[in-house]
Amino acid sequence: MTVEAAREKPSPKVPHWLIRTIWFLHRRAYAITGGRFGLRAPAVGRWGMLRLHTVGRQSGRERVAILGYIEDGSNILVAAMNGWMDTEPAWWLNLQAHPEATIQLPDGEVRAVTASAAPAGERERLWQRFVDLGTSAFTHANAATRARETSVVILAPTASQAGSS
Repeated sequence: MTVEAAREKPSPKVPHWLIRTIWFLHRRAYAITGGRFGLRAPAVGRWGMLRLHTVGRQSGRERVAILGYIEDGSNILVAAMNGWMDTEPAWWLNLQAHPEATIQLPDGEVRAVTASAAPAGERERLWQRFVDLGTSAFTHANAATRARETSVVILAPTASQAGSS
C-alpha cells in the first residue's frame, strides 16, 4: 500500500476500553521506570511524547497527561485527539479553562507554556505537519470521520520562558 493510500484509509475504530487500558499502562510504565520509559523526542517521520501538567477545570487539582507532540520553532504542537473519539480530551478542556501549564520534555526539561488553539488560517498548515508523519492517526480521511474538527493546540513558551531561552 502506498503512503498516499494509507493516508486516505480511515483507521479502524478502536474500542474505548482498549484506548483507556493503553493510556493506563503507558502512565504506569512511566511511573514504574522512574520516567526512563514513556517519553521520547520527536525525530524525522515520528512525533515525540511529553508530559503535560494542567489544572483541572472542575477540581482545581493538577492533572497530568502524556501526549504526542511535534515542534514548530519554539512552540510545541499537540493534536487535541481523544483516542479517535469525537469528544474533546479532558486535558484540552482543562487548558481552555486554564491556559497556563507546564510540560516535561523527554530530556527532563520543564517549560512553562501558554496554550491556545491554532487560528483557522494557521491550523491547516500545522495539521498538515501531523499528516506528513504518515501515520494512520493523522489522515484527512480520519479527520473527516469526526463530528468535530481536531484542534491543533499550540503550547507557546510563557513570556518569562521565551526571554530566558
